[in-house]
Amino acid sequence: MVISISLVVLLTVLAVIFLRNGGLKLSHAIVCALLGFLLASTSMAPTIHDGIGATANLVSGLHP
Repeated sequence: MVISISLVVLLTVLAVIFLRNGGLKLSHAIVCALLGFLLASTSMAPTIHDGIGATANLVSGLHP
């Protein structure tokens, strides 16, 4: 749950930065948000969640 909240915050910050720099238009951000909501209601949602969790575990295991 902590990873999901952190990921949402990170993606929100990135979207705000892109909106301010003009690289992402408001309509594009709305389409991306709607796509996220639609993907969350599909049968792919557990697979996506597991993939994000595996990636987070991989990244947290790296030691520079």
